[in-house]
Amino acid sequence: MAFFKLSDGDVSGFKLLLCLAIMFGAISALVHSVINMKFVKPLGFDSPLDRFSEARAVEHVRVLSHVIDGRQEGRQGLKDAAQYIKKQLEVIRERAGPNIRIEIEDTFVNGTFNMMFLGHSMSFGYRNHINIVMRISTVGSQDTEPSVLVNGHFDSPLGSPGAGDCGSCVASMLELARLIVDSGWIPPRPIIFLFNGAEELFMLGSHGFMTTHKWRDTIGAFINVEASGTGGLDVVCQSGPGSWPSRVYAESAIYPMANSAAQDVFPLIPGDTDYRIFANDYGNIPGLDVIFLLGGYFYHTSYDTVDRLLPGSIQARGDNLFSIIKAFTNSSKLRSASKRESLGKAAIEPDDEQAVFFDYLSWFLIFYSRRQAAVLHSIPVAIYLFMPFLLRFMNGGFCCWVATFSDFIKGLLIHSIGVILAVFVPVICAILRLLFSTSSMNWFAHPFLAFIMFIPCSLLGLLIPRIVWRNFPLSQDVLILKTSKEELDVEARFWGAYGYYAILTMGYLVAGLSGGFMTFSLTVSMLLAWICYRLSLKVFGIQSLRSTACYILPLIPSLAYSAYFGGLLAQFLIEKMGMMGSLPPPYGYFIPDVVVAAVIGVVTGWCMGPLIPVVDYWLARSSITQFLLHVTVLALALSSQFFPYSIDAPKRLVFQHTILTADASHILDSSYDFAVVDSNSLPFVFKHAPKVAKELEIGLDLSFQTANLSEQQKWMAIFPISFLISRSLRFPTRSDEIMEQYRYFPYLSSYKPQMISDGGSRKIYLELSLGSLKEVWVAVLNITGPLSNWSLADNVLPAPEAFNGGPPSCMCRLSGSSHDNWIFWLEASSSEPLRIEVAVLEQHLVESTKHMKGLFPSWVDVVTYASFMSSYIF
Repeated sequence: MAFFKLSDGDVSGFKLLLCLAIMFGAISALVHSVINMKFVKPLGFDSPLDRFSEARAVEHVRVLSHVIDGRQEGRQGLKDAAQYIKKQLEVIRERAGPNIRIEIEDTFVNGTFNMMFLGHSMSFGYRNHINIVMRISTVGSQDTEPSVLVNGHFDSPLGSPGAGDCGSCVASMLELARLIVDSGWIPPRPIIFLFNGAEELFMLGSHGFMTTHKWRDTIGAFINVEASGTGGLDVVCQSGPGSWPSRVYAESAIYPMANSAAQDVFPLIPGDTDYRIFANDYGNIPGLDVIFLLGGYFYHTSYDTVDRLLPGSIQARGDNLFSIIKAFTNSSKLRSASKRESLGKAAIEPDDEQAVFFDYLSWFLIFYSRRQAAVLHSIPVAIYLFMPFLLRFMNGGFCCWVATFSDFIKGLLIHSIGVILAVFVPVICAILRLLFSTSSMNWFAHPFLAFIMFIPCSLLGLLIPRIVWRNFPLSQDVLILKTSKEELDVEARFWGAYGYYAILTMGYLVAGLSGGFMTFSLTVSMLLAWICYRLSLKVFGIQSLRSTACYILPLIPSLAYSAYFGGLLAQFLIEKMGMMGSLPPPYGYFIPDVVVAAVIGVVTGWCMGPLIPVVDYWLARSSITQFLLHVTVLALALSSQFFPYSIDAPKRLVFQHTILTADASHILDSSYDFAVVDSNSLPFVFKHAPKVAKELEIGLDLSFQTANLSEQQKWMAIFPISFLISRSLRFPTRSDEIMEQYRYFPYLSSYKPQMISDGGSRKIYLELSLGSLKEVWVAVLNITGPLSNWSLADNVLPAPEAFNGGPPSCMCRLSGSSHDNWIFWLEASSSEPLRIEVAVLEQHLVESTKHMKGLFPSWVDVVTYASFMSSYIF
């Protein structure tokens, strides 16, 4: 009953809390509609031919992902997809008018090179990967004329239909090529469409184009089209070199979806795109990397189907691309490689550093140069430092100015503590929940749970400094200033919060990052809100909710952007937690919940932080803090009743049939190896998959202490993704079907005698046969010993790798279909033997493996393949 005995101040506080909940609820509804493209109307099949049509593009996706069976390297579906794309391009060529020249090529690329990926060094050798290239130009254009490249890949990852990644990209490009021809627009510069067939194998298709194709040096700008899900915002995640590509985007995008902060974050994400090949590794070409960010639940899974595409996403992408291509082809800065090289530094303009830009709810985009940012982002700190002088020096003298500045510093420290606690308190709550729960990530299939669990406790963290320092420790003398203590309290808290965001803005600038625009926009809005608040005090007084409302209202546009940016970040992160990796115990179990709790705490700080200096007077009351605490405890308790996964948010499981062979026709061992890539371990899966447990004869007492663990080296076929796996399990199985299915197994042999030099080094000539395997994805070699040179990667060895503290080794991935064996040589610096381990990934499954895969429930997405492993010493 005591809870309901509220004072007038408590009632006003709950009224304000309810109003804030309604306001942020409305903002969240707006943000949800924006990031899910609800505001874009997709055009149908019967739309005018001079308009981009999502329906026509989706039909291409349907064919590529459903009619064609599997677009993985080594499977017939990849060849069928290439034929389909080429046929569609030929139809477009037939429709072209007399003023347009269209050239179509299908090229097979071969190459070898070294790359650093996910912090791991490896070499690649590839052959016969297919690219389809289309060039649209005027009849009188020259082959050396600078051009614009649009790139997308048509291969798909293991076990996935690839509707989003990247059937949607190919479909957008096909519809875009048709639109260019049917719209009657004559491109002033050539446009090259590269449909590359080997991106999922670590950007091999784009590497082959940039190292071998005759048009590679003509490219003056590029747009890489990618998908990290099935739709949503098509965000510019990378741009450069320089600011020209992002400026073109800012001036031409119909639905601008870009912010420069993405370029600060993208290097931290475990993944990469063809952008690095064009802009960094081989071309230094100015360009854009545009990526679908949402629908990550289905990314690289069997659920990446056409019905999962978010309506409106492809429409917005197509409209944007058409407008951006027009802008690039009309730009005077479009230059070929030779022209860029000849101009050298003369081509670099004063503002050609990475610019600062951000879209506001995809309605419009704000863009300014790095030099302008250096001035703009310094102003808030200058204001913060100058305000004590402006407010007090003329009236109270030096001592009063010092006291005011001291209070502003105290306010900054108190606000900083609140922001830190807004992150720390949810993290503690997440850890406490897991101590009493049987599973982690209960919010994964129910993202609203994460917000319900962590926002109330994050708000509680923000309020703790006000609760502790209810009376601000003022240094100023109330009697001298003839101002109420309450007004000085609010003033010090406000300018402290303002100083916090001003210093963050400056910190971004000094660190060379591009994300300071958000804190800068907060400082601008806070100044406007403070002016309105001060004016309202003369009318309503400091203890009036109306004055508080006058402070909140001017902040709404800025708060809406914070919710937009933070909401997108939180949703993207939640969806990606299902593939972050099964990190080792004991901390691996806690990490996903801790990360999500921390991010939601940060987002809550972005959204509520600017309000706290004024609203905490009403909210930092025992009744409200008890209410927030009760809501948090209830949400944490209820969350454990929700199952973490569903068919709309599947758990990812890797199922590898491991066959250890001795030579081309003998099997030493056969086993089923299972691994997961999130924090809920295999015993959790088997507990909720009784058919699988029964088939594997798993008891209720299964644990990692009693089961057979699979060594990390067993997962070499998927290197370097294998480093995301820990504590995998191994179950013996029969090899009869394998012997019946394959006549020969992969085998490595020496095809001519070794050559021994006078210095003692040995050159070993090797031949790798893939046997009678049917659908080979890749062959991986792990070479250990005194390797000093080889015939791969232009005779350059990659940096050595090590498995679980083992000896240093060189990793090489070989891919591409051919009737010929792989031929190469290795050079050893001494007589010490070279050890070579080979793992060949085969996508074709025997019936018993298919049966085992089919026993898993629908909420588990199972990537299944066979790995043929063998070891050799030379």
